Amino acid sequence: MSLYLGVDAGGSKTHAVICDDQGNIVGKGASGNGNHQINREQAARNIEEACNSALREAGVSKDDIEYAYFGLAGADREADYEILRPMIGALGYRRHDIACDTIIGMRAGTSRPYGAALICGTGFNSAARNREGAELQYGGFGFLYGDGYAGGSGFATLAFRAVVRAWDERGPATMLTSLVLEQMGYASVEPMYEDVLYGRISIPPTLVKTLFKAAEAGDEVATRILQTEGEELGNAVCTLIRRLGMSDEAFDIVYIGSVLNRPNSSILTDAIERVVAVRAPYARCVRLTSDPVAGALLCAMDADGRTIDSQTEAKLKAFTFEETAVS
Repeated sequence: MSLYLGVDAGGSKTHAVICDDQGNIVGKGASGNGNHQINREQAARNIEEACNSALREAGVSKDDIEYAYFGLAGADREADYEILRPMIGALGYRRHDIACDTIIGMRAGTSRPYGAALICGTGFNSAARNREGAELQYGGFGFLYGDGYAGGSGFATLAFRAVVRAWDERGPATMLTSLVLEQMGYASVEPMYEDVLYGRISIPPTLVKTLFKAAEAGDEVATRILQTEGEELGNAVCTLIRRLGMSDEAFDIVYIGSVLNRPNSSILTDAIERVVAVRAPYARCVRLTSDPVAGALLCAMDADGRTIDSQTEAKLKAFTFEETAVS
């Protein structure tokens, strides 16, 4: 029996899970921040702690792990990998690999070892992997570095900006005005504008919900914002797909994050899919419904050259870290 370790390390939590080659979970471990960009020493400690907890629960040692796969927030550029390769190598797993956490989210959402992903939650990221295993990603650094405004904080900014432009008559009237004023607790725009301008308050990220509410009610300004940002999300992922030579292949584009997976996200996702239909016509957009750490386990099996049958994959994708008990 072969054992595999999968790790999902983010800014607020790190999950480590061990499974056997039939997809049975045998050990779990959890800790805090695993993003070296936030705190390198803390991330290294937390990743090791989560892995060691999983080993203890499984009753095995590092030498028993056939392959370990680490999906790491902050694994964005070569400068990051220069830090992460020795950091993960020092953990002592004889066969292992690392990737950005977007890749394991993608793998958790598709039955293939290749494909693409869009993350749109608090922030934005996109990534793709082709059949040969080459990977590319965009995003996470903000508007200055080529990203759109997609992501919870960006959408909140765009909603607030639309209200200001309607108030000073540079833009059209919008339902967002009344909704944002209500959300932020103001009777008129000018005092709200000045409180944000002079740093007395910040724009609440929850305005993303207000933006979707207005669009769902037919507001043209809110609808245009979501369509424009959806087109940019589609452009980002389709450009990665083209650069990796995947434009004429069939694969899944996995939607990850609270914004893309909202019940009323269709205006945004329809805009993405219009771009995809033209530029990657054989791709299929799907929503992530599995725990991303399952993708790390599947990546570990892929890297080991194992053929994963449907039953094994189904077991792993049914796994939820917080709820699944170890048998």
